[in-house]
Amino acid sequence: MAESNARFAENGAQASWDRARLSIVLPISVIVAVAILSVVVAVFTSAKRADEVSLEHEKRLLSRAIANHGEQLLRELESVTGNEEATRRIRDQFDRDWVHNRVGLWLKQHFDHDFVLVSDGSDTLTYALLGRDSIDPRWLNAIVPELAPTIDYVRGRSGDEPKGAIRISEPRRATDTGHPTRATLIQRFLGRPAAVAATLVAPTEQVAGPEARANGPLVMAVKFVDESLLAEIAGRLQLTGLRLTEKELAPPGQYSHELSDSGGHTIMSLTWTPKRPGSEIVTNVIPFIAVAFAGFALLAALIYGYMRRTAAAIAQGEQRLRYLALHDPLCGLPNRNYFGERLEQVIAEVQKGSPSAAVFYIDLDHFKDVNDTLGHPVGDELIRNVTARLSSLLRPQDLVSRLGGDEFAVIMTGGADAAMLQRTAERIIQSICAPYTIGGHNILIGASIGIATIDQKSEVEAADVMRYADMALYRAKNEGRNRACIYDAAMDADLSERKLIERDLRDAIAADQLRLVYQPIVNASGDTIVAVEALSRWSHPARGDIEPSRFIPIAEHSGLIIGLGEWVMRRACSEGKSWPGITVSVNVSPLQFRRPDFVETVERILTETEFDPSCLEIELTESTLLGNVESAEVAMHRLKALGLRLALDDFGTGYSSLAYLRRFPFDKLKIDKSFVRSIERSPDAAAIVHAIVGLGRGLGMKVTAEGVETAEQQLFLRAAGVHSMQGYRFGRPGSPTLIATRLAIPAAHRSIARDAAAALAG
Repeated sequence: MAESNARFAENGAQASWDRARLSIVLPISVIVAVAILSVVVAVFTSAKRADEVSLEHEKRLLSRAIANHGEQLLRELESVTGNEEATRRIRDQFDRDWVHNRVGLWLKQHFDHDFVLVSDGSDTLTYALLGRDSIDPRWLNAIVPELAPTIDYVRGRSGDEPKGAIRISEPRRATDTGHPTRATLIQRFLGRPAAVAATLVAPTEQVAGPEARANGPLVMAVKFVDESLLAEIAGRLQLTGLRLTEKELAPPGQYSHELSDSGGHTIMSLTWTPKRPGSEIVTNVIPFIAVAFAGFALLAALIYGYMRRTAAAIAQGEQRLRYLALHDPLCGLPNRNYFGERLEQVIAEVQKGSPSAAVFYIDLDHFKDVNDTLGHPVGDELIRNVTARLSSLLRPQDLVSRLGGDEFAVIMTGGADAAMLQRTAERIIQSICAPYTIGGHNILIGASIGIATIDQKSEVEAADVMRYADMALYRAKNEGRNRACIYDAAMDADLSERKLIERDLRDAIAADQLRLVYQPIVNASGDTIVAVEALSRWSHPARGDIEPSRFIPIAEHSGLIIGLGEWVMRRACSEGKSWPGITVSVNVSPLQFRRPDFVETVERILTETEFDPSCLEIELTESTLLGNVESAEVAMHRLKALGLRLALDDFGTGYSSLAYLRRFPFDKLKIDKSFVRSIERSPDAAAIVHAIVGLGRGLGMKVTAEGVETAEQQLFLRAAGVHSMQGYRFGRPGSPTLIATRLAIPAAHRSIARDAAAALAG
């Protein structure tokens, strides 16, 4: 078998090295090329982004500068029109001389406005100042339509976004209508872009009315956006070459920014040479990039040379590396990866006409207990012993593999029928189950095997074969362990059935569809109920009553036992409140007990149900403590601090470690029913019962016997010194109502005296 494994490794060695040369050299070359390209792309992308950010910043500054210019124009206009005298001289009784001197000339001389215009309610000019001279306004009435965007906006004839103009000032809105009474807009005027400021002249109490807006006079000031203004803005913002352009493409290296109205019509176009900090950065770092590229190239050359020099050494070591990658370091068997590759090859060979094959999926029973109790060094040595037995038992052409932990797998080729597979599996089980002597310890373990066959009719993949073998292994464990099962289609149906039960159980727990029954626990005389044990029952609406032995393992396997266990404890505490002085015993799953929040859960249930902790007894099995000694001890002492009682259930069926009994604070031992059934016909069982009772009493624990069914068993156990008993002799598990009835009529219980007399008379 070792030679077969070595040949399989050698077959792939040469092909693997051929791939290795490409898989090493090519990725390095690609990495270097990608690194160089990434650096270049990163530099140029960052530079481009920096240029874009700088340009957007300049655009915002330029737009804000123009807006500031327009707002300044409006403030200058309001400085001469926003008073009561202006209202009287312009609106109430038009005084042309006052308007010329105090409005037109003032705005021209102090603020250099290009035009100052006054219109009446019919939008006819009543005053016009061009340059420094007042002219007949009738000469300029022809240009009034060019001011229509501003006039219509202020008079409320257009919306918030006027056509043919850009509003750049924040309007003063009237309180009743929300319409502007003043505004500054950028528009085309006499073929040139200009800032036009307009304000409605009206008394404060009338300015909000629609009649005042429609009929009140307007004072307008016009200031062209010319080269002098742009030069001032460019100097303040440090913009190079800022100028007006008319529908022409910006030269290379420059940028044109269009200001448009809401309809997309261009009002003016500004062109300048933007700053390009990213380009400057690229120019500065190009020498360093060149040095980096040279370094990358040198590094690639050195790596390639090194690869050529070490190629021979890699070729020599590749087979060893592959062996290490495909074999288990503890026992030297092929590992899961090796097994998977070989299984795929075997499936392909069988489908092409080779004889059938089979996979044995082997799981060691109780191996974890050995690890937990005797330590990992002993567990490792046990694995090596199992490996030696399997290797000596099977043929050289069979592949034995360790999949991990306590799981092994065997691929058997060459054809075999079901009877031969069963005989082979029995030999494997007998070999593994034979005692081991390791480090002065005599060790007994078991093995369960699932078998999946591969024939020419099977159109399966490796994953399917392993799934079939796993299902067969699951069946073998459920049927009592230390046995082998061959996969058949019925196992799929059984698995589907289990999945359906699991789903229905999850729904039943969520919908509170389960119930509890209670089995009485009586004193040694059998006359008085001293405690009850809570047992869960499930009446399925379609399947009828499902036995706990059916749904409890499913709950354990699926993790539903956590929710089920919490439900049982809560219900038992709620119903047990009506039986004062009676202890309610609840079984706790190892999965449930090992949860970090188990103690908090118990405390919360006791608080919510207001149940007396001294009347609650938690039953644990020895498997709960294995591998969990430290945390289990802490949890048990915390439970004892709450006032609960602890019982060790099924004592005598596990390791029955005396160290556990001394270390853990148990209040009670429960003798397993398998010993009680045998005391009448087996002296060994009777001796074991006596030993357990003596041990329990010696450690200050109460002792309860389970499974008591006959008067003779009761008499023997009483004489042996047990403190309490439970079993069908004292009543089957019953509803809470039945328990309450029996507690109310204690005389109805069977008397030990009558039974003893009857037994002696017989």
